[in-house]
Amino acid sequence: MSEHDLSGKTAVVTGASSGIGRAIAEHIGAAGAHVAICGRTQSAMDATKEAIEAAGGSCTTATTDVRDPAQVQALVDQAVADTGRLDVMVNNAGLSYPDPILTADPEGWRAMLETNVLGLLAGCQAAVAAMRACGATGHLVNISSVAALNPASGVYGSTKHAVNTICNTLRQELMDDPIQVVSIMPGAIATNFARNFDPAVLEGVRAMSGVGEDLEVVQGERLPDEVLTGAQAALSDVLAGPDDVADAVMYAITRPPSVHIAELVVRPNRDLQL
Repeated sequence: MSEHDLSGKTAVVTGASSGIGRAIAEHIGAAGAHVAICGRTQSAMDATKEAIEAAGGSCTTATTDVRDPAQVQALVDQAVADTGRLDVMVNNAGLSYPDPILTADPEGWRAMLETNVLGLLAGCQAAVAAMRACGATGHLVNISSVAALNPASGVYGSTKHAVNTICNTLRQELMDDPIQVVSIMPGAIATNFARNFDPAVLEGVRAMSGVGEDLEVVQGERLPDEVLTGAQAALSDVLAGPDDVADAVMYAITRPPSVHIAELVVRPNRDLQL
């Protein structure tokens, strides 16, 4: 899966149960690093762990709520306890409730802000302390979104604008450290990120995947793998895959220390219209 060598390094990847996080964890693990992953669904993380180990890597899992800074700190602490170091922190966990502001449930706003911003901040803080303690030439990789490039991208977009601002600020704060900060901005990617979208949109994704109508797609629940795989294969010009984002992460974290890849945008050739 990977031509890169990360042997002897340790990485933490949040939101690695599926989609982009899982792909990133698998690529890093296949390159020889130990990967500590977290997510909300243990069975899905077990599948990620099995894939990493099948590729010759090593992996540990934790059920973590990134909205709780103490749990994020514990995740990083355990990774360091297991291996003695931390080299890469990928803050990938995120979610979207794309409802209009005037009709949205404020609890959705809270969930987005606490997951996409607070969880990421906690991950960055814990990771920098760990990297400094072990003297790592490290990378903080924060998964943002092309929504951060749009000045009218709603509450979700606001959280991703915040992610990019956090990245820029951290680069200044870490100017004297051998720790680089990378912002990855994906466009339309075939992942479970879409699970909270309008039911009509989800049905459109199912139809595009070619999977039969007898397969029910329920708002808020995980989208079946065959739906995501089928939709991406059928619409590769407008829907990129998780591996495309993982490739970008691998590129950024394997440059020479003298080269800092600060931002990468990963998007399909054309915008997806649902």
